[in-house]
Amino acid sequence: MSTVANDFTDVLQEHQQLINQLTGYKPLITAASKLIISTLISGHKILLCGNGGSAADCQHFAAELVIRYHKNRRAYPAIALTTDTSILTAHPNDFSFDSLFSRQVEALGAEGDCLIAFSTSGNSENIIQASITAKQQGMSVIGLMGGDGGHLKAQVDMPIVIPSTTTARIQEAHLIIYHWWCEMVDEIEND
Repeated sequence: MSTVANDFTDVLQEHQQLINQLTGYKPLITAASKLIISTLISGHKILLCGNGGSAADCQHFAAELVIRYHKNRRAYPAIALTTDTSILTAHPNDFSFDSLFSRQVEALGAEGDCLIAFSTSGNSENIIQASITAKQQGMSVIGLMGGDGGHLKAQVDMPIVIPSTTTARIQEAHLIIYHWWCEMVDEIEND
């Protein structure tokens, strides 16, 4: 019989230790929230890209911006580039998975928009290429990464690097950060 690698309490402690470290990132996380808000109130949109669980985070965050978080407020334009199955299957089939998101950024992104790039490793080539294309188009780029930030760190304007190599802990930290950004968006009409 196999034994459980970590007791649930061990996982909770690991999670709590990592979350406590996020307070050191407050200035950058706050600056990113201001960038998101300024993008939205100036009439521009948020594009989001990520793979696997990070793709789900993109969809979750986009839904919070378009629909609502806590408060009933106006809808804000946010597009998860992870949702169109025809694009997600045609582009890799006809071209390359590496340029899947950059092609969408080219089609949908505009100067003044913001790309939020999720990559737990920071080394996903399709996320790196999307970030490069976004900057070429005059977009701002926020990176949510883990580990040391990988190659993506150098391609974004605001690199938020979660100091862990455990994918689940990185994604949990990303969730806390973008939920807080949603709270800040909820306050736009109160300012």
